[in-house]
Amino acid sequence: MKNLNQVHLNGLRAVEAVARLGSLQAAADELGVSVGAVSQQVIKTEQQLGRTLFERTSRGMVPIEQAGGVLSRLLDGFRLLSGAVALAQKTDDSLLTISVAPVFAARWLVHRISAFSALYPHIGLRIDANDRLTDASKTDVDLRIRVGRGQWPCFKSELILEQRVAPVCTPAMAETLREPADLLPLPKIIDSRAMFTWDVWLSAVGLSGAEIKARHSFSEASLCLDAAIAGQGVMLAWQTLASHQLQHGQLVAPFGPAVKTGFGHYFVIAEKAKRSDKVEKFKRWLKAELEEDMVRLAKAAPVFA
Repeated sequence: MKNLNQVHLNGLRAVEAVARLGSLQAAADELGVSVGAVSQQVIKTEQQLGRTLFERTSRGMVPIEQAGGVLSRLLDGFRLLSGAVALAQKTDDSLLTISVAPVFAARWLVHRISAFSALYPHIGLRIDANDRLTDASKTDVDLRIRVGRGQWPCFKSELILEQRVAPVCTPAMAETLREPADLLPLPKIIDSRAMFTWDVWLSAVGLSGAEIKARHSFSEASLCLDAAIAGQGVMLAWQTLASHQLQHGQLVAPFGPAVKTGFGHYFVIAEKAKRSDKVEKFKRWLKAELEEDMVRLAKAAPVFA
């Protein structure tokens, strides 16, 4: 392996990332450096290897045909290295890595982590806030929390909470409301990435197909909630998203029922994952914490009872 001394490892990482991801920008995002830095690393590596690996085109960096063998071996090599690092980290029972959808992490989980730490002070948490399901063999994630229908290829899922939604708004906006139809002319705050539409609730109150007035649209549910708190309109929110604000009076849910969307919050683990004591402890804790929070929510907002 002495020939590896002739090429910088960071350069090989840059080459592998560009080849795998298909662009300098994507490689830069993954490596946490600038596009210019990735480009320079690729150029320097080509010089060290004494051969060209990519064609520079208007479409970006395109691997040349003659470099196919080199690049495929680099892909395999870094995949093995990633697996080795993940395996080494998995042997540490004092660290629990959890991948959580960003909105659940920000609006519910992060406020309660101290309770878990008090109960299990020997377990450190690493929260990875994203909603992707990466190949389990290429990551060190111990447990995932996702919203969906419970079916993800190559993963096992366990239902935590069925998702239910109801309109929420500020107390001031709710003062003039007498019946569900009164919501129709009010401006709506729309989550453009939501897996459901307003009709899932309107149908339940006999207003199926009714036209709604959209004021703002956001690609992040957390921003929608902030807009609702600011009095910009009515949002169709679910339990874990709006629980804190409903319990503390920042928002109210003027009308029920809270309607099931067909989706739910799930624990998701790799299909072949071995039983882990630290994972089981976290799951038991989160279920108990969530049950207690739903009891408090039902008292503050009876529509979610």
